Amino acid sequence: MITGPVWSEKLRAEIGKAVIGQDAVIERLLVALLANGHVLLEGMPGLAKTLLVKSLGIALGVQFERIQFTPDLLPSDVVGTMIFQPKTGEFTAHRGPIFANLLLADEINRAPAKVQSALLEAMQERQVTIGGQTHPLPTPFFVMATQNPIEQEGTYPLPEAQTDRFLFKLLVEYPSAEEESAMMQRWGQVTKQPALAATSSGDELLELRTEVDRIHMSPAVQGYVLAIVRATRNLADANAALPAGGKRWLTFGASPRASLALYQSGRALAWLRGQDYVSPALIQELAPDVMRHRVGLTYEAEAEEVTSDKIIAQVLEQTPVPTV
Repeated sequence: MITGPVWSEKLRAEIGKAVIGQDAVIERLLVALLANGHVLLEGMPGLAKTLLVKSLGIALGVQFERIQFTPDLLPSDVVGTMIFQPKTGEFTAHRGPIFANLLLADEINRAPAKVQSALLEAMQERQVTIGGQTHPLPTPFFVMATQNPIEQEGTYPLPEAQTDRFLFKLLVEYPSAEEESAMMQRWGQVTKQPALAATSSGDELLELRTEVDRIHMSPAVQGYVLAIVRATRNLADANAALPAGGKRWLTFGASPRASLALYQSGRALAWLRGQDYVSPALIQELAPDVMRHRVGLTYEAEAEEVTSDKIIAQVLEQTPVPTV
C-alpha cells in the first residue's frame, strides 16, 4: 500500500507543473480529500485558486466540473431539472454539473441564497433531489468553492449553515517574490502552457481512506480537541464570566462539526506526513482552518478588528496541552 508522503509527493509534483507555491494550501486540499470534506478557498483575485482546484482534479484522475456562480444562476443550473420527452410523453431527469467527483463552485458568493442552498443537500448527504426523486452523487464527491474577500457589491455572503458544511476555510495568500519571479519565467510565453496527467484515481483515494482510519488518536488528544472547540462556546456564552476588563468577542462558538473535522483531518494529516498517531501539534496547526468560519464575531470584535484567527490563537494558548 502506498504511503502518505509518497502519495502526497506525486500529486504535488503534478500540480506543481501548473501552480507555483501554495504548498500549505495544497496539503490542506489533500487532507480534505482524505477526510471526505469540502473546502472553501478565500483570497484576492489572481492567486490561482481556480487553477489550483482544476489541477488537483486532473492530477487526482477524477471527473471535474466547474460552475461559475453569477447573480442570474438558477438552482436547476446546478443540480439539474426535469425535461419533457415528446416521444414518450414523460418527464425525465436531466442531471446538472453537480454530478461529478470534484465540483468547483467558482466565486460562490456571487449567486443568491437560493442557488447557494442548492448545494446544501449535496454537501451533507451526497445526494440531490430532482422532481421529487433522490439521485445519489458519484463517489467520491467534493465541493471546493472560491470567494473574493474584498468585493461587496453583487455578492451574497454564505449563511452560517452553509459555511459550517465546509471542512476547511483556507486563506490563499500572495506568493513570495521568488515564486512570483518563477511564474513570470514559466508563463511568460503562451506556448508554455502545462499539460497535466492523472497520477491517482478515485478508487485509490477510497482505498487510502482505510489507511487513514487506522491512525491512532489517544483519548488525551480527543479530550484536547473537545476542550478547544468547547472553549469557543464558552466565549460566546452570555452567562459565562469574563476576565477582568475582558470583552465578549463571539456571538456563537464552533459546532460539533468542528470536533469531527479536527478528529478526521488530524488523522488524515498524520497519515499524509507518515505518522501513525495524532499529536497535539497537528491539532493546533489545523484549528484555524477548521474553526475560523465556524465562530461568529460580535460587532465589538469587528469594530476593533479582532479576527476569528486571533481568538482561536488565544484559545489555543489558554487550553492546556496534553502530554502524549
